[in-house]
Amino acid sequence: MPKLWNETIEAHRRAVRDAILNTTAELAAEHGVRSVTMSQIAEQVGIGRATLYKYFPDVEAILLTWHDRQISEHLGQLAEIRDQTDGAGEQLEAVLRAFAHISRHSRRHHGTELAAFLHQDERVVHAQQQLHGMIRDLLAEGTQTGDVRDDVSPDELATYCLHALTAAAALPSDAAADRLVAVTLSGLRDMHPASDAQKPATRHEHHGHRARHSGH
Repeated sequence: MPKLWNETIEAHRRAVRDAILNTTAELAAEHGVRSVTMSQIAEQVGIGRATLYKYFPDVEAILLTWHDRQISEHLGQLAEIRDQTDGAGEQLEAVLRAFAHISRHSRRHHGTELAAFLHQDERVVHAQQQLHGMIRDLLAEGTQTGDVRDDVSPDELATYCLHALTAAAALPSDAAADRLVAVTLSGLRDMHPASDAQKPATRHEHHGHRARHSGH
């Protein structure tokens, strides 16, 4: 069989597979995992049910494969952003902003039956470890360059970042996600809290100071 013919068949299979993954995820998000049937998926994609079974054995297998693809794409996006950015502080900010936006745009799956199903996937744990490692390494570089506080370990700060920015899933806009990133970054950079001598005097202290002067 000619090579071009083989490539055409393979491209067709990839297109069908992608359509199956996307359609199943949309149906599960809209109606719930338990409501989706293989017959529904086949009809929506425009293929026979027998053809669908040649690709996947059941709905759960389709959803886990879709989720694996999402995880890989998101980690790839973050690594690409990191590699295209210069400077430890700039890399950290760019990756955290991208992660916040990914969290926000994935929000329609949060709090749903689909989210509960997907978070049982063991690949989620592995992906979280990879993401934590990426953020931790950027933070460690930042402490070396003075862009990140050094009084808390990069490992603990990475946990702080990921938990804080996962909250972007509940935010209404990208602008709100950016504001959350700014707040998170300010916590990372607050290396030297003001000492008692540097803190501005309180109203009570000012009053006492004036009283002492008036008594002289």
